[in-house]
Amino acid sequence: MSNIHQSKILIIGSGPAGYTAAIYASRANLEPIIVQGLQPGGQLTITTEVENFSGHSQPIMGPWLMEQMQKQAENVGARLIYDVITEVDLATQPFRAKGDSGDEYVADTLIICTGAQARWLGNEPEYLQGRGISGCATCDGAFFRNQHVAVIGGGNTAVEEALYLSNLASKVTLIHRRNLLRSEKILQDRLFRNPKIEVIWNHRVNAFLGSADTGLTGLRLLDVESGATRELEVAGAFIAIGHDPATTLFRGKLTLDEDGYIVTKPDSTATSVPGVFAAGDVKDKVFRQAITAAGMGCMAALEAEKWLTAREGKSDPAALDGAPSQMIGAWE
Repeated sequence: MSNIHQSKILIIGSGPAGYTAAIYASRANLEPIIVQGLQPGGQLTITTEVENFSGHSQPIMGPWLMEQMQKQAENVGARLIYDVITEVDLATQPFRAKGDSGDEYVADTLIICTGAQARWLGNEPEYLQGRGISGCATCDGAFFRNQHVAVIGGGNTAVEEALYLSNLASKVTLIHRRNLLRSEKILQDRLFRNPKIEVIWNHRVNAFLGSADTGLTGLRLLDVESGATRELEVAGAFIAIGHDPATTLFRGKLTLDEDGYIVTKPDSTATSVPGVFAAGDVKDKVFRQAITAAGMGCMAALEAEKWLTAREGKSDPAALDGAPSQMIGAWE
């Protein structure tokens, strides 16, 4: 039997952005509901050590961090539901969403935190993901200081990752299946001038070498022109062929950019539909960090509370230009 869940704030997605939005909304007595989706906790649940989330003196495990965020959200009053949203209606208010379970969700405001997924080549062994294979140089590059690493790709992301890693690794090898890069010319100039970066043209990764015990030890490369293979010894391989935001549900209902990311107003999480906000990787194609996603989750909750207050006529117009008074009080 299906159920109808009503709330002032519905949060779709449960990574750092979703959990943080829930924490702030709960502390403002808005009783948010989080629909957690297929992967509760988001990408950090498949991440091993996290060194760059503030407040932890030692590396922490990604799944543990998300477990703590979930518990904190629950402890302050958020309601978590294990379901997957399959339909949304943003044309009228209150907003309505339907879950795979058949349940219906009705809310005055909506915060979208569905995230994005790194594109993978498709032949990465699962036992090496997090053991040498990564989709984020900023996240994991520090684990490969003074070691040889590879970057796979040929666009802006790949070149930027290679340049970033050159500050940490002893050597960076960029592997591209064509003989020309797609990245901006200024990035290519920086790449070719960098003495620590080598480019292998017209090759693709045929196999990742290593085991669950050793981690990644190397790559088997295939020359796409001759068919010859060679092996390259590396400690880390960074897949940099782009990301796919989880925005299929919102096509034709919200303004998306050319890559499918939700467009928000400058310095805001507000989308093209009043009362709908977006936070984290679903709208951020630049930073894609857990800490920035959490910050945007905070912003979305603040803006949602402010929007509700304005709609209900509980604050004078001048007060709406600043931070919501209820949220400020939550810190006192």
